[in-house]
Amino acid sequence: MTRSFLKWLKFNFTNSQTRLLLILTIIVFMIIIAVGMTTYYSAKSVLQQELSEPQHQMLLISMNDIDEVIQESDKIAVKIALNSNVYKFLTNEEQGSYRNITELVQFLGTIISSTSYIKSAYIYDMERDSIVAFPQGYSSNKLNFLDSGWVGVAAELEDRPMLVKQREIAAAGSGKSVSHITLYRKIMLAGQPKGIIAINFKTEQMFRHMLLSSVSDLDSHRFILDNNNNPLYDLGNYAVGEDAVAQVLTQLEGEKLGEFNHEGKLLLATQTISPYTGWRYLSVISQESLLANAQKIRDIVFVVSLLALGAGTVAISFYNTAAFRPVRRMRQLLSGYDREWINLELIDLEKITGQLLTDHAQQAINLRQTLPEASSKFLMDIYTGNMTGNREIGEKWSRYFKDWNDEPLAVAILSIDDYQAWCEKFKKSDHSLLKFAIANIIAELLSGQWRVLSADLGRDRMLVMLQPLDLSRASLAALAIGEALSGIPHLLKFQVSAGVSEYHEGFMRLHQAMLEAEIALDYRLYLGYERVIPYEEISSNPLPESTAEEHEVMVKLTETIEAGNGDEALKVLNHMFIRIRDEKWHPSSVQTFMESVVMTLERIRLNRETNGCGIEMSGLRTMHLEAVWYLLKKQVETLAEWFGSQQLRKDFVLCQQMIAFMNNHLEDSVGIQEIAEHAGISTSLASQLFKQEMNDTIHGYFTKLRMEQACKLLLDTDYRISEIASMVGYQHENSFIRVYRKYKDVTPGKYREMMRSRRDSLSESELPYDRLM
Repeated sequence: MTRSFLKWLKFNFTNSQTRLLLILTIIVFMIIIAVGMTTYYSAKSVLQQELSEPQHQMLLISMNDIDEVIQESDKIAVKIALNSNVYKFLTNEEQGSYRNITELVQFLGTIISSTSYIKSAYIYDMERDSIVAFPQGYSSNKLNFLDSGWVGVAAELEDRPMLVKQREIAAAGSGKSVSHITLYRKIMLAGQPKGIIAINFKTEQMFRHMLLSSVSDLDSHRFILDNNNNPLYDLGNYAVGEDAVAQVLTQLEGEKLGEFNHEGKLLLATQTISPYTGWRYLSVISQESLLANAQKIRDIVFVVSLLALGAGTVAISFYNTAAFRPVRRMRQLLSGYDREWINLELIDLEKITGQLLTDHAQQAINLRQTLPEASSKFLMDIYTGNMTGNREIGEKWSRYFKDWNDEPLAVAILSIDDYQAWCEKFKKSDHSLLKFAIANIIAELLSGQWRVLSADLGRDRMLVMLQPLDLSRASLAALAIGEALSGIPHLLKFQVSAGVSEYHEGFMRLHQAMLEAEIALDYRLYLGYERVIPYEEISSNPLPESTAEEHEVMVKLTETIEAGNGDEALKVLNHMFIRIRDEKWHPSSVQTFMESVVMTLERIRLNRETNGCGIEMSGLRTMHLEAVWYLLKKQVETLAEWFGSQQLRKDFVLCQQMIAFMNNHLEDSVGIQEIAEHAGISTSLASQLFKQEMNDTIHGYFTKLRMEQACKLLLDTDYRISEIASMVGYQHENSFIRVYRKYKDVTPGKYREMMRSRRDSLSESELPYDRLM
């Protein structure tokens, strides 16, 4: 029985349909519970808010009315203190003058009779311990005055002009004490305290405003507590003891509203504190009757949620009853096999078996479809250096190239000639399609006698790996590539060149073959377009040499262009191209020189618009030397002509002054105001002229100059990113990184890594074959 139940339970948690039904049941149960509890607490919060706000307003009204009584009484005390008879009483040597005392008592009686909330008033002489009171009269000594126990309040009045507090007075003849609330005020003469005025309130009259009826019939009680939280006054129809009040005060802790349990009852408390007297006005309300209906709704929702859970359990049981019916059929089908295999775990065997067969067939189809893509990515990873481990390369080769063998391999790097013109001629959306067409042409023309695999290297380049089916054709790889490329101009209307490596035994030499093919392809610079260049033809050429005068040439080129002297600038550039052509520089040296020229021209033409794809090294590397010369010549002529047209314009001169100032202060924290002051014009005028002449803002131009300087420092130095940030005017490294990424679409660290990796790769690729070994 236990074993059957465990198998039944296991099925419920392994079968997807049952598990889904169980999850949905639990979710519905939790939603109903959440809705019920949310409804209850939302209703409770709304009812508390609606109830507490009127109570709080009533407390404020009561507080304001009582504070107004105390303020008026304080004004009366001030009026008494300023009376001339009071002055005589406190200063005359013969204090008990009948006339003075009579007039003073009459004065006190007149004032008290004009108010409904003052019971009596006393004047105490602090030096002679005498008291004048209404209605009691004059007493030459406090010991003879029945109600004189309050005179000790003088110590509490030292640091305050007025004080209101509750005190106990012995009732005449009864021996019992009666609580009174009294206002005390000092009488100052010549800056010294001479006496005290005590005004005794009629408690019921003073607190009559607390008798306002409540806004509801709920059980409630209200309190007025003094500064020490001692009760001054309370009323209500709900008994609240001192321990409950103490609990309320502890829990509220200065909050306006609070909820708490006391002796099993849910209470709501509201308070406010008088800014004038410091008294606390407190209202305590019972919530039992208020929340009775909300609690009933909560309980009903909980019962409904339990019913929903029960319904889900019944549904699962019904599903199990239906789901176990195929077991008998499966046992009949498997009757010829070991009966230990036939158990409840085989309940979905027919469906599982069919699904497995379907999945296997689909995976086989997907594998056949994705194998060329995986193979191309394998070549791409080797080309980019992302895969260098011999073990990983061997595992993937055996997985992706089961139809290939250990015969020698050759690699060809194909490149679109004059890529810059090509990308201007064809829409960007067609670029991938055209390169796909190149791969199809190569595969179609070579498929009978070669194993061929192509990989798109991005931009102008493609990689083709070749293995002859007949070893007798092993030396004809370059010829085969040439025949295939010869049809591309007719079919696609553009030209493609290729560099072809030597043959290498085994796939572990693929990266070396790729380097050889790239080195051979770079000689298109001299040999022209639509050429197939075998590596063995150029492997004996000299290694690249450094051009020490490159910096001087760039400086002179910049000076002549910015001076508007186009002829002189072209002479400088032409001289170098003649040297390159006559001395047959290594292509890598030419590329380094061209990169310097391009960077110089880009820096000169900073922020001026260009057409097409722009001058980029990736485009110049695909061009013939004469085409490069023609393109750079046009750029030099255009820039020199523009600078020449601007030389005599005052606005242009001012802008050049500001640019010179920027270049001299790249690492300083200077703003637009300092740049404008250097040119001798206002900030607004400087911004207007610079935008008009340079088609950019001063801040934007300055930032670009700093980013160009940062690029040079990243490439040519080993300074840390934080040091370079400081050297181009940024105090915080994060600010520099954020701005650099905005202008270069890459972080400084990534730029340094990419450029140095590329430079190192080029340096390695220029080694002849024997040195690569």
